[in-house]
Amino acid sequence: MAEPAARRVALLADEADLAGFRRHARECLAGGVEPSQVEWRVASRAEPDLFGHGAGGECSPTAQESSTPIKAPAFFVALAERAALHTDTNRFGLLYRLLWRLVHDNALRHDPLDADRQQVELMARAVRRDMHKMTAFVRFRPLAGAEGQPLQHVAWFEPEHHIVEATAPFFARRFAQMHWAILTPERCVRWDGQALAFGPGANRSDAPPADAAEQLWLTYYASIFNPARLKLAMMQKEMPRRYWKNLPEAALIQPLAAGAAQRERTMVEQPASEPARRRPASSRALAVSARPIVVRAPGSLAELRTLTERCRECPIGAHATQAVHGEGDEQARLMLVGEQAGDREDLLGRPFVGPAGQLLDRALERLGWPRDRLYLTNAVKHFKFQLRGKRRIHKTPAQQEAAACLHWLESEIAIVKPGAAIALGATAARALLGRDVPVMRERGQWSTRADGLRVLVTLHPSALLRTEAGEQEAAFEHWVADLALAAVDAQG
Repeated sequence: MAEPAARRVALLADEADLAGFRRHARECLAGGVEPSQVEWRVASRAEPDLFGHGAGGECSPTAQESSTPIKAPAFFVALAERAALHTDTNRFGLLYRLLWRLVHDNALRHDPLDADRQQVELMARAVRRDMHKMTAFVRFRPLAGAEGQPLQHVAWFEPEHHIVEATAPFFARRFAQMHWAILTPERCVRWDGQALAFGPGANRSDAPPADAAEQLWLTYYASIFNPARLKLAMMQKEMPRRYWKNLPEAALIQPLAAGAAQRERTMVEQPASEPARRRPASSRALAVSARPIVVRAPGSLAELRTLTERCRECPIGAHATQAVHGEGDEQARLMLVGEQAGDREDLLGRPFVGPAGQLLDRALERLGWPRDRLYLTNAVKHFKFQLRGKRRIHKTPAQQEAAACLHWLESEIAIVKPGAAIALGATAARALLGRDVPVMRERGQWSTRADGLRVLVTLHPSALLRTEAGEQEAAFEHWVADLALAAVDAQG
């Protein structure tokens, strides 16, 4: 009966000895040592047996073995660089087993679902995440040194894996002009402005305490806290609680989160701020009193767009990004008129492209009306809003502002010459019919203007967006039924 082969011991210098792993793996592969015959040990935790040495001889290369090339796939090299830093005590054995199989079975290189490969990828992913967290959550504190010596900045961090040496070059690049040190329980690193130096682990008490500068940081952190954007679950996913004990700002999270609702209400109740940006006034208008008058009616939609863009007959145009003109078939038989441009429309310069426009598109698709066969516009050509911080909150145009914009809508009607129009909401209905229109009472009804234009009154799609969630579908069906009354005109 053949005796079992003696086990080899591959002794690594430390937990992050990737170079040692490569050397031993190459030597053992060249010698034909199977994974089951190799015992991977780290010097810092290796324990001698009763005779003062390991259970077998260390892998040592022969001249022939060291010259034998080992071809490993590129993906394994990248994975091994990170997975070797994991805290799993069996990681080196797993890496060598996977390498052995990849070298002896080419088909395995194309099998991403292999159990060993997936386990190594999970390890590498955990290490990469820990490295990312270290770059994000290290907090330096100044430490006074001897007179004449540069100020030293010291940080305490508790990594989950053996990542200090792999992550240290990031800090050397990021803080190249600063003398610093990062202390961890297992490994410490120091940068003197020229080179990195590594040493054994330290205690948390070796790191300096908080100072006055840290209080400034906490004041700044509290001042930029936005309660409207608070998402505790997402925050804890990106900043797990295990890191909180070493983050000075973590002490503020709980009280800031507890008062978020009240702070948000206070923000909403604050008066609107005045936009600082003002667009230049029109050069194609004559100033008569406070209201300019267009010299002549535009003869085409292109000319109308130019004049509308420069309009300052009411204050809205001075703060909007641009005028939002009508678009669609210039010979459309049906015109849809809304209230005014919204935030998205103002930024893109097109009508009905925001949430209300998406609902309108859904209705047009249901009715089988191609959007490009219609003409879509608004009664007011600029976006009226109030600022709430950086948000622009829609504000209904005043009657005077809608009246100042009326001649632009009438010019569109005169140029397009539609057979019928749909008034979407009260502002559009008043502009088209010249009177206050109780939309809920007159929805689904036709009215005829003095010039013969037939006008169908219904809701603006934004009204449906404000409907209770359980009633939205029924409200949408009712609205589509209103629009369907203009089917003959839509089909031309």
